[in-house]
Amino acid sequence: MSSIILSIENSIATITLNRPDKLNSFNREMALLMQSRLDECTSLQEVRCIYITGAGKGFCAGQDLAEVADPNGPGMQKILSEHYNPIITRIRNIPKPVIAAVNGVAAGAGANLALACDIVVAAESASFLQAFSKIGLIPDSGGTYHLPRLIGFQRASALMMLGDKVSAADALEMGMLYKVFADVTFIDESKKIASVLAKMPTKALAYIKHALNQSATNNLETQLLLEDDYQQKAATTVDFKEGVQAFLEKRLPIFKGE
Repeated sequence: MSSIILSIENSIATITLNRPDKLNSFNREMALLMQSRLDECTSLQEVRCIYITGAGKGFCAGQDLAEVADPNGPGMQKILSEHYNPIITRIRNIPKPVIAAVNGVAAGAGANLALACDIVVAAESASFLQAFSKIGLIPDSGGTYHLPRLIGFQRASALMMLGDKVSAADALEMGMLYKVFADVTFIDESKKIASVLAKMPTKALAYIKHALNQSATNNLETQLLLEDDYQQKAATTVDFKEGVQAFLEKRLPIFKGE
């Protein structure tokens, strides 16, 4: 079986990390394939939402350390510049909503891959771990960027330095996640969110995403101008016209993602 499984149904592209015997930890082949699958989801017009989850009992344990220790392996510089950085950049730039459905442990780069997604939901048995300091490394894969913005500097600093395991319930309380679901209902509930997003005005969601990306560094004046620009673009879409018409006709809109 492929280390990355892609299936498309009802406008939802499900990407399953599929090395369950290694808790879906990444090696080079898997990382490059993940990039390819994300590119495929970007290019396919039928895809209006991307749903990332893990096979087996884990979401993703990060980097396969056997590859790091291999003297003939790619080495740390390539692992970051050719594996993880392109994955995180793709997730943030894809003009479609991306859900991380964290079904189990998300550690190291696996945790930070999840946090880079637009919406993060977790099963109640899931956990998050900034495991880097335990082996003498620093958080990568956008962790030092996204985590403090989600939960604040103090908590992010402590979790990164101490390497504490965070339960799904605690992660929710901290603001790291959107929702936590019982294990038995997790797949159904998380897929419901994907289904809602796949029926929404996709271009407007993309503009929301791009505006949020830039809000971290823009001042208010610049952000207001950016909102003006994206709002003008959104107002020219087919879905905006449908949304207004549906409102006036007192019916539910049927968005096409156009």
